[in-house]
Amino acid sequence: MKVRIGQLTQARAAQAFMDYLRGMGIQAQVQQGESLLEIWVLEQDQAVAEREWQRFVAEPNHPRYHEASWHSGDTHSGLSYGKGASMMASIRSKAGPLTLTIMVLCLAIYLPWFLGWQRPIFNVLHFFESWQAFSLAEGWRIFTPTLIHFDPMHIVFNLLWWWQLGGLIERRLGTGKLFVVLIVGGTLPNLVQFAMVGPNFGGLSGVVYALVGYCWMMGRLRPESGIGLPQSYMMFLVLWMVAGFAGFMNMANWAHLGGLVVGLAQAGLDSRQRH
Repeated sequence: MKVRIGQLTQARAAQAFMDYLRGMGIQAQVQQGESLLEIWVLEQDQAVAEREWQRFVAEPNHPRYHEASWHSGDTHSGLSYGKGASMMASIRSKAGPLTLTIMVLCLAIYLPWFLGWQRPIFNVLHFFESWQAFSLAEGWRIFTPTLIHFDPMHIVFNLLWWWQLGGLIERRLGTGKLFVVLIVGGTLPNLVQFAMVGPNFGGLSGVVYALVGYCWMMGRLRPESGIGLPQSYMMFLVLWMVAGFAGFMNMANWAHLGGLVVGLAQAGLDSRQRH
């Protein structure tokens, strides 16, 4: 027999709590009430589920629930988002205006690149050829290599991480905070990559690693912010970067490292600010 343990107004919050219970081995279901979403569990799980429900109500934005969604979330929750739900609606629900703008801009640049316009695009957006070529008149070149992607895997990998982590920061901390991480993470790592290797590079991955470092560090220094990254994801991305330095893949390795340091440092600064 099933028992009701609580009710919520937001489908995303209900999904996060169910994902958390699933990680504990408790199967929960959501049923649509008259105006609220009701959460039901088996009677044998009632005591544990009610205890966890009280913890969830007290701190619904704790990273443990975000991490649970990363690890065990799926699309078979029984939640109804209406007949008009679509992939675009799902993308918008996890992103703010800046997150979406950068995604659209990268895709708009990649489409003609894919169709054969690589040379004119690269000529306009690539980094300065040398230190002597630096010019305020073309100052955009410090940042714009961030927007260039060379193949489908490159852009899909970067945009998925940008959407997930950039969207999380923008929704939790605001567009201004994401803008700072974007600009710093999209310029300083480019300078490092240029200094170590040269001007022939591109991609959003420096910013992605800045987001990775930022989310991971904020989850440990200020978990109440609702920003976090599971340890397993952090380890995977660090190993990915190490594989690049080891020569297994052709990547902008120094931009990755620079971005990671930028994100960790920015989170360290932001964690000291109490609001």
